[in-house]
Amino acid sequence: MAGLRVLLCLGALLARQSSADLEAVAIGEVHENVTLRCGSKSGPRGLVTWYRNDSEPAFLASSNSSLPLAAPRFSLEDAGALHIEALRLEDDGNYTCQEVLNETHWFPVRLRVASGPTHVEVNISTTGTLPNGTLYAARGSQVDFNCCSSAQPPPEVEWWIQTHSMPEFLGKNLSANSFTLMLMSQNLQGNYTCSATNVLSRRQRKVTTELLVYWPPSSVPQCSVEVSSESATLELTCNWDGGYPDPTFLWTEEPGGTILGNSKLQTLSPSQLSEGKKFKCVGNHILGPESGASCVVQISSPLLASQPMKTCFVGGNVTLTCQVTGANPPARIQWLRNLTQPETAIQPSSRYVITQQGQSSSLTIHNCSQDLDGGFYFCRAENPIGVRAVDIWLSVKEPLNIGGIVGTVVSLLLLGLAIVSGLMLYYSPAFCWKAGSTFRGQDTGDIMVLVDSEEEEEEEEEEDKKDVAEEVEQETNETEELPKEISKHGHIHRVTALVNGNLDCMGNGFQEFQDDSDEQQSDIVQEEDKPV
Repeated sequence: MAGLRVLLCLGALLARQSSADLEAVAIGEVHENVTLRCGSKSGPRGLVTWYRNDSEPAFLASSNSSLPLAAPRFSLEDAGALHIEALRLEDDGNYTCQEVLNETHWFPVRLRVASGPTHVEVNISTTGTLPNGTLYAARGSQVDFNCCSSAQPPPEVEWWIQTHSMPEFLGKNLSANSFTLMLMSQNLQGNYTCSATNVLSRRQRKVTTELLVYWPPSSVPQCSVEVSSESATLELTCNWDGGYPDPTFLWTEEPGGTILGNSKLQTLSPSQLSEGKKFKCVGNHILGPESGASCVVQISSPLLASQPMKTCFVGGNVTLTCQVTGANPPARIQWLRNLTQPETAIQPSSRYVITQQGQSSSLTIHNCSQDLDGGFYFCRAENPIGVRAVDIWLSVKEPLNIGGIVGTVVSLLLLGLAIVSGLMLYYSPAFCWKAGSTFRGQDTGDIMVLVDSEEEEEEEEEEDKKDVAEEVEQETNETEELPKEISKHGHIHRVTALVNGNLDCMGNGFQEFQDDSDEQQSDIVQEEDKPV
């Protein structure tokens, strides 16, 4: 009856919360111990009794030894404090301490039981995971971040990122502890940290995950071969830049696929150097393509092209050119003289200027000399695959007299023109007259000029004398034969006519000329009719 009376009184007091003392709060963690204080008073206490206030008050412990403890986990300590061992989540709730000393006092206590966070789980959707557990994502991809933790009450979650500088705060309780990065970039590569904090106990746990951002090269591999400057051997190079991380390489000899090595640079032995041999490089990147990307390089000896002959005038300049094609690796080009003697390359000087652009070389000779510069020149190209040489013959000549040549040509042209004009006047004087008439007007008077060609008359007289002598000789030797006709031509006058309009006079002139000719012919006939 006494215990029932106490519980009834306690229930009535709990109903009058407005008159109760201020409620104290105590925080404990699961599996740990906690002590609830009965008010703030220290020293001797009256009768102290502890109750658990749920739907109905429940007795826990009392300083009255006649009252047994509710459970071994509950006990009273000095000054009437309630000690609870091995806290459980169900211990969370309201507790009341009753002290009876002269008068009765009630002290409410709020017990909060915290659990965790025991562990933190981070999930990042990425492209893949490296053998050491590091995550990587492709540049430009979408990445989802999620952080989970088991705790009571639910923890407070924060995200941090650390790249190259100080950590940067991303946010707290982001959309149920998760967020998304739409476009990953190189600047977002780093360490991502999720921290979960219990809001009651302030216990905190962190998980840090490294995330790398990768991207493949945007181009294709480029294969090349060059001569090593140290050992004078050939080195194969496979360049596939522009990606992160660096790709891996595999060199093979084609055909056949014989593996040479798996490095970016591959050195060839002398036994592997032959004309036209091919080598293949296959590059692989962690982001693909799966089959990799490849390139092929072919080694070959040089081929030469040049002009076989060049000419230089004494005191002038001349340039000899030499074009190298097909050489891989590029050939070393030299200029030489007279290969029958020990080979000595021509060294650049004030007279010999050597220029080279790519695989094209030029030798310029200044102030050419017949004694020093005439003869064969050799362009020599060499690489580890082979050697080629081509010869160029340089002819050094005296400079030409351009003025004399021009004068001679002009003289020959004038002489030819005079000869043609003379032939035209000799064989067709009428043509000259007609041609002249077309260029003159018809208003002026007629003028005709007869010019005797004395030289032609002398030649014709000599021919007449020869004809007469031959006829006399024939008459002497052949007296029985009939007398032959003696043709005697009169003087032929070359007529140079300048006609100015009157064509009739010109016609009469021709008619008189023809009459004279007829009379001469008639005289000749009469003489022939006479007996010899």
